[in-house]
Amino acid sequence: MRENIHFECTECRHINYDSTKDKKQHPERLELKKYCRFCRKHTVHKELKK
Repeated sequence: MRENIHFECTECRHINYDSTKDKKQHPERLELKKYCRFCRKHTVHKELKK
């Protein structure tokens, strides 16, 4: 079963993106390089803890 996850910018701490993932197959946290509209540049976004 897939669960909703949120991504937070590591520089400004805004929650910018939502996604889903299967936590049984991938228990580790995701880190993606995404565009942050508040920083106005590409930054690393980490999965938030629930």
